[in-house]
Amino acid sequence: MIDRNIQLFLVPTPIGNLEDITLRAIRILGEVDFILAEDTRTSQVLLNHLGIRKPLYPHHKFNEHKAIQGIISRLNGGEKAALISDAGTPGISDPGFLIVRACLESGFEVECLPGPTALVPALINSGFPCERFVFEGFLPVKKGRQTRIKELALEKRTIIFYESPMRLAKTLGQLLPEFGGSRRVSVSRELTKMHEETIRGTLDELIAHFAETAARGEIVIVVEGI
Repeated sequence: MIDRNIQLFLVPTPIGNLEDITLRAIRILGEVDFILAEDTRTSQVLLNHLGIRKPLYPHHKFNEHKAIQGIISRLNGGEKAALISDAGTPGISDPGFLIVRACLESGFEVECLPGPTALVPALINSGFPCERFVFEGFLPVKKGRQTRIKELALEKRTIIFYESPMRLAKTLGQLLPEFGGSRRVSVSRELTKMHEETIRGTLDELIAHFAETAARGEIVIVVEGI
């Protein structure tokens, strides 16, 4: 049975292959009173696949500030909730931080289940040192982008970025002046899916590759530290 002392569960969902959801995650999703989802349409597909029928409410970056008080009110009434994102672990480059903070400030217990996240397999697949690394998520789109890149060029740890396929080639080109063409880079896409692929090489080599080959799917860039 569900832990009676926990009111909010953060439940990781598969980043591609639906077999990657844990047995515990399935149980929790079936036992909570309602589920908060980044995109209810995407999450409904997963819940249908699992045979789970629970009230599903949107919780994303455009409504999370307004939604928090209503969620806290329901938890005050004794209900239990689960937060899921479209794929991976909530709070990792996805909504989650605000509702976790609000719950803790209100005296509610929160638990994050272990599970899928794209950064870990991309890091391991890269072949770069894994004992120390820095996860940057998405780089700033405009303001502060070049400053951040310049700072990271001196990073000794392995660096991990998320990026959209539309911006991948541009981002690799922006790294070049600061990181240098000989810096080793790994780009993983479509992790756990049918067309999963990891391309490894120098920054010069990957820039040339993606100038000829359009990137598709979810992208993780891993850069070797100095």
